[in-house]
Amino acid sequence: MIIENLIAATYAPMYEDGSLNTGVINDYTQFLIKNKVSGVFMNGSTGDFVSLSVEERKAITLAWFENKTSDLYLIDHVGDPSLKVSKELASYASDKVDAIAVLAPYYFRLNSVEKLVDYCKAIADCAPNLPFYYYHIPVLSGANLNMNEFLKIAPQKIPTFAGIKFTNNNLIDYLHAKNFDNGKYNILFGYDEIFLSSLPLGAKGWVGSTYNHIPSLYYKIKELFEAGNIEDAAQLQTKAIRFVEILDAKGGFNGVAKSFMKFYGIDCGPSRFPHTTLDDNTFKQIQKELDNIGLSEFLGK
Repeated sequence: MIIENLIAATYAPMYEDGSLNTGVINDYTQFLIKNKVSGVFMNGSTGDFVSLSVEERKAITLAWFENKTSDLYLIDHVGDPSLKVSKELASYASDKVDAIAVLAPYYFRLNSVEKLVDYCKAIADCAPNLPFYYYHIPVLSGANLNMNEFLKIAPQKIPTFAGIKFTNNNLIDYLHAKNFDNGKYNILFGYDEIFLSSLPLGAKGWVGSTYNHIPSLYYKIKELFEAGNIEDAAQLQTKAIRFVEILDAKGGFNGVAKSFMKFYGIDCGPSRFPHTTLDDNTFKQIQKELDNIGLSEFLGK
């Protein structure tokens, strides 16, 4: 199955005391569908998986499963520095989601494609009924490995291999991965700030955190690009970059963007350390700054 359009990297909703509030996921599901988002990438970087316990990650997986709809494709990230934990999470997800993904171990880091493939295979084998995606995010995982070389080995050893969530700004590596074996695999582009740059390279599917907030802006960029209006598309891409910069300047993008979800009526609650939770005054400042750069029409609720 080829996954197309926008997939939101989703947040872990919490109560004010920092415990999980999975009851929000019902409304979260409907919100994403209403905004034409095609899928969910849960328990990833945006979802603060490194700050969650194994049981909390399972609770998030279960909540999305319980609210599952054919309108949202569910990808569960099950990666962890512990291979044992990753395998446990993969097994748990095997009857609940549409696919699993895993990033490379990020403390004792991998130094070869061969080791990475062996790691991925061990986890994929625990959910043999699900498509498997490798989550390539070298800036955080430290596994700065060539994805074209990875693709030469991974599909041969992992029967369920489906593709890569490619969160890197190396467009040459992305292009080679996208075109590998005549474009056989799903190479989902995961760098929101250069969404426009992915279009002439043939990108069809994207995973990112800002697709929670301004999906209509990205669909408009795509529409303008396809119509040959590159200048206007670039102007909108600049607004998307400014969205990230404005929120990031208020204490760090991850936590601030999570707090900003309450603008849409989806209160994901506070963020865990070290991320920042917005106060009301800063929230109002952000709204004003976004309005000043002409983003209001794309914020929708």
